[in-house]
Amino acid sequence: MTTPDTPQPDAPFMRVIKTYVLRAGRMGPGQTRAFDQFGPQFLVPYQPERLDATATFGRAAPLILEIGFGMGDATAKIAQTRPDDNFLCCEVHAPGVGALLKRCGEEGIGNIRIVQHDAIEVMDHMLGDNSLDGVHIFFPDPWHKSRHHKRRLIQSPFVNRLAHHIKPGGYLHLATDWEPYAEQMLQVVSAEPLLKNTATDASGFAPKPSYRPLTKFENRGLKLGHGVWDLVFTKV
Repeated sequence: MTTPDTPQPDAPFMRVIKTYVLRAGRMGPGQTRAFDQFGPQFLVPYQPERLDATATFGRAAPLILEIGFGMGDATAKIAQTRPDDNFLCCEVHAPGVGALLKRCGEEGIGNIRIVQHDAIEVMDHMLGDNSLDGVHIFFPDPWHKSRHHKRRLIQSPFVNRLAHHIKPGGYLHLATDWEPYAEQMLQVVSAEPLLKNTATDASGFAPKPSYRPLTKFENRGLKLGHGVWDLVFTKV
């Protein structure tokens, strides 16, 4: 994922810096086997051409893009909770991809497809405008140090591009456990004229939608008094 220059609506992003870091991580034997065993069914190779979602999933259904799913626990649970939706999930870290492949194969989660590639290139080249019914971005890297804030994913040009990919009436759902980032997210997304906040609370933050499960990390943080902030906006 990258922070782009301001694009024209029909132009691909220009890459300036990465908003992810490929951290070292070893795959367990089960994750490694999952690539061979389940990869052919659930992995979608990146290609610089439009994705035929109906052919990819074997059915026509609402299409949700998830950007950065980590180890995939929440992703798997959401897909099982919402069997009538298709989930196209982007992640660059092989251990997380292997973990989600393993779950999809062993638990028969047929409405997930995974692209192990930069989500911005996937959007630029594989997804057209007004092609998504929803976008999920949960707990993106907050880049805590001030000098690294420019690396944060949720910035105006990126949100504008997302908005063009979302269908009218579709939604963008963000979540973070870092309050300063939550406040920046709210400011940035509220400034996008194509998106409207669904929150009724004066804070601008939405209640946690029932489909988003609490992760082990999130549960631990809540017990320690740490907050989690959800933002849900719709395309006008």
